[in-house]
Amino acid sequence: MNRRAFHRAPEGERRQELIEATLDCIAEFGLKGATVRQIAIRAGVTAGLVRHYFESKDQMVAEAYRAVIASLTDKAAHVEGDPETRLRDFIAINLTEPVADSRSISLWAAFISQVRVDPILAEIHRDGYLTFRNTLQDLLADFLAVKNKPADAETCRAYAIAINGLVDGLWIEGCLAGDLFREGELVAIAMASVEALLGTSIGSDKQ
Repeated sequence: MNRRAFHRAPEGERRQELIEATLDCIAEFGLKGATVRQIAIRAGVTAGLVRHYFESKDQMVAEAYRAVIASLTDKAAHVEGDPETRLRDFIAINLTEPVADSRSISLWAAFISQVRVDPILAEIHRDGYLTFRNTLQDLLADFLAVKNKPADAETCRAYAIAINGLVDGLWIEGCLAGDLFREGELVAIAMASVEALLGTSIGSDKQ
């Protein structure tokens, strides 16, 4: 296990470093195997310093899961351009690195096994899901409006749920067995599937 060299850092920076060390240990050892001692070693600090920033391992795990959710949603939430470009980029970002890689799914799998039994993790998961889905719903509303297609809230909500499920499935496939697919293949499949669902082009030929 690699140990980071100790250095003085502002509180916010140190806290983020501890969260990153927590994620490294969870990816390597799983939730149960990632002890406070291992996290401290990975971060290059003492266990006492870890406890200065976090009251318990459970709190560290919760903050780490928030970081995972943010890593999977934040980049896609900040797409720019016209509605077509934003929708297209949103889909592509979620199916390419760094959102789609082996570390992302290792962390996701470690946390998701606890979501149904840990109320705090369940709330973080729910908030992350709704943030992602609502972002997608807003993108769809803008896109459908410029295409002169029905863009009411219920229609966009239904499309967002369906597209989210599609992207999730392809994300898992790509993370687990990326070597089985040609470069850009999963993105192309997602674009074609979304176009079929919406009944209009999203400019996937520009990829």
